[in-house]
Amino acid sequence: MTTGWIIIIAVVVLLVYLIGIYNKLVRFKNQFENAFAQIEVQLKRRYDLIPNLVETAKAYLTHERETLEAVISARNQAAAALPSAAKDPTNASAMQQLGGAESALGSALGRLNVVMEAYPDLKANQNMMQVSEELTSTENRVAFSRQAFNDAVMTYNTYRQSFPPVVFASFFGHSKDANLLEFADSAEIQAAPKVNF
Repeated sequence: MTTGWIIIIAVVVLLVYLIGIYNKLVRFKNQFENAFAQIEVQLKRRYDLIPNLVETAKAYLTHERETLEAVISARNQAAAALPSAAKDPTNASAMQQLGGAESALGSALGRLNVVMEAYPDLKANQNMMQVSEELTSTENRVAFSRQAFNDAVMTYNTYRQSFPPVVFASFFGHSKDANLLEFADSAEIQAAPKVNF
């Protein structure tokens, strides 16, 4: 009789433990998917601001058409890459494509800023200053959102890969790791700046 109770208690404890593993996997997955949704909001905001920035600059930069077209082209590529990454943040290819497109957009915006520096009247234009400030604010939000997403992905992957959850993760529908959102220029970002006097 006591052996039967011991077996029943052991099975119940095991079931409660497995339910705990399942619930944690679901919670961590939901956290990184929510974190990606926050990135998506900020990137969409960024994509909406860029045409305003370009339109404001067009009046001043008629002969800098190539730079403006590069910014719009990079923006369109990044905007096109976002839906597939948002659909499945565990898709490594989609996340890589989004990271590459975002790097290209950042580079194009950097070239636009260099061009804008050469036009003091443009920099002083109230509309340009307002849109530029909004874009800078959005860039900061994207950076913070990306950090939160990558932290959530790391938490999910660490838990999913640890023992004993790794034994049950595939069975519970968590067969693959989530992917970090890394930009193609991460090597340059990691390098320390060189200062010369």
